[in-house]
Amino acid sequence: MLAKRIIPCLDIKDGRTVKGTKFVNLRDAGDPVELAEYYSHNGADELVFLDITASKEKRKTLVELVEKVARKVSIPFTVGGGITSVEDVSILLKAGADKVSVNSQAVRNPYLINELADKFGNQCIVVAVDAKQINGFWKVHLIGGKIPTNLDLFDWVKEAEKRGAGEILFTSMDHDGTKKGFANNAILRISEISNLPIIASGGAGSIQHFVDTFKLGKADAALAASVFHFKEIDIIKLKQELCKQNIRVRL
Repeated sequence: MLAKRIIPCLDIKDGRTVKGTKFVNLRDAGDPVELAEYYSHNGADELVFLDITASKEKRKTLVELVEKVARKVSIPFTVGGGITSVEDVSILLKAGADKVSVNSQAVRNPYLINELADKFGNQCIVVAVDAKQINGFWKVHLIGGKIPTNLDLFDWVKEAEKRGAGEILFTSMDHDGTKKGFANNAILRISEISNLPIIASGGAGSIQHFVDTFKLGKADAALAASVFHFKEIDIIKLKQELCKQNIRVRL
């Protein structure tokens, strides 16, 4: 059985790390380069860097900042935000990213997943999905959660897998920043319909929430931001507790 992964997320706006609740009310969480270096040396298995306003502002990811972060980390590093083409991904990989995350543009142009997987390999392509429940149904949202669609979360996961995604990063907008736990029922359903590794995102507030998403949601990795940025949960202590719960992690 593969080890479960703990992944801090750097949400970037105007060159700073930020964190909000349900995708709004953002507050400053520190310098992304300093945070990345800290996590690389203090137990994180991977790092995710998301330029959260790139798509909205119709610009490319902050490549210079990606380069600075890449120089400071020795763990796998995923970058997302504003990716629309093979050329965008080539630039980010040259800047030091190990994987890329596509979200809104992949929904608008699903063939982008095929193109990127064919060019760079499935293992390089993370499809991020932001969704919330509307009238009891999980619906995909675009542009940092600002634009709702009629696309069903689970249908989209299955299509993304068929097109060449190597991993799914699912964020529950209903749970994001609430610190009330992950959307484990939805995560479990995704894990049941997909053969891809699933990264659970949105809702981490305690060590027990990580235990629950691994045991109840069958997640392969858990991503969190504020609880790590503001030192509410120490990653090494988290992993030690996961080991006590018979959840395999890298220590």
